[in-house]
Amino acid sequence: MKTGRKNRRRFVAEVTAIVSGLTALQKTSLALHGSPGDGETYWTLVRRLFAFYEEKVPMNAANLCPSPVSVADMVAELTRDIDVDCSFNNRAKFSKLLESSRSAVADHLGVDADEIALVRNTSEANNVINSGLGLKPGDEVVVWDQNHPTNRVAWKVRAQRYGFSVREVTTPPSPRNSDELLEPFASALSSRTRVLALTHISNVTGVRLPISELSRLARERNIYVHVDGAQSWGALDVNLRELGCDSYAASAHKWFVGPKEAGLLYVRKERIQKIWPSIVAPSWGADTEPDPVGARKFESLGQRDDACLASIASTVDFHRMIGPRRVEARIMELAGYLKSRVRELGARLVTPAAPELSGGVCIIDIPTSKRQQVVDLLYEKYGIAGAPTGGLRLCPHVYNTKEHVDRAVKGIEAALRLI
Repeated sequence: MKTGRKNRRRFVAEVTAIVSGLTALQKTSLALHGSPGDGETYWTLVRRLFAFYEEKVPMNAANLCPSPVSVADMVAELTRDIDVDCSFNNRAKFSKLLESSRSAVADHLGVDADEIALVRNTSEANNVINSGLGLKPGDEVVVWDQNHPTNRVAWKVRAQRYGFSVREVTTPPSPRNSDELLEPFASALSSRTRVLALTHISNVTGVRLPISELSRLARERNIYVHVDGAQSWGALDVNLRELGCDSYAASAHKWFVGPKEAGLLYVRKERIQKIWPSIVAPSWGADTEPDPVGARKFESLGQRDDACLASIASTVDFHRMIGPRRVEARIMELAGYLKSRVRELGARLVTPAAPELSGGVCIIDIPTSKRQQVVDLLYEKYGIAGAPTGGLRLCPHVYNTKEHVDRAVKGIEAALRLI
């Protein structure tokens, strides 16, 4: 008994220390807030909240982001607590921590906690919707041809099994305004359309769809709208009520800079009951009707990483520390700076220059056969980690500085001479 009490006291002390550290960072941030024109000094301090070395700088937020040290430490400490005592008695506290994370995410996105399921990633969330909607022969699902495979190919696989049809919409490669993105979808919707499945920001072009307008258009026709927000959660100041979609999926390990293998599925309150769960585990309950309230029924997935889920709330604290609007403004500033520097080199951008048509995903046109070579050059010689997706993909985040962007541009300039 004494050992158990000591362990619990140590757990409380460790978590208190981490929370105190977060509070100290928040106070430092508030002291620095000033006006939006604080300059690079503030962002250099933000960069220091991450553990990566200057020799190898991450700039591929569309795939994976480092977490702030505060979040990584929280995951480590909570994991250690479980390893010290994995009893039901000790782990009981994680139910409350999970709910704290859920409430924090809901508040961050402007919705109710009962509309949020904390799942494992965007892929899982997309497939919950894909498999959970009751579609039949004669029904139609309209998708964007730039959707991630889990929101495009997955629909085709499901259609082959259940007999409904899938229509792919193509938008202009270089859209000049949002109307050019709206019109192809408006033309594709028909009396047979039951679902409109979209991606907020494309990971292969960087194009941002006008989700609010598309949601309004679809809901006027009683069409269900699902949005893959993998490239917008944590990058944009997202309010799901304003987006107007019926469901939204995202991953914590991307722009949200949260723990790995965690994600969210938002389902609008009125739609929850109509969607079947993909997995039913013991947490579901003992009958056909779920015990969990609201969207929690979609996270009945068996044993979970309690430390990971509990640490999502700490990641929300990090975003609050800076401010979601300020996070978005900084990402757009760095993306705009990168685009202007690339254009000065004479390279072609796949991603629209206009901020209202894009986000933080920036893709430079590089021949397919040369993409990996360019990515390797940037990483090995200039210490910038990008990706060969759609061209050369670079995605600057709040942990990046303009000096990092300048290094990337030097690498691109060198690469262009080689190809």
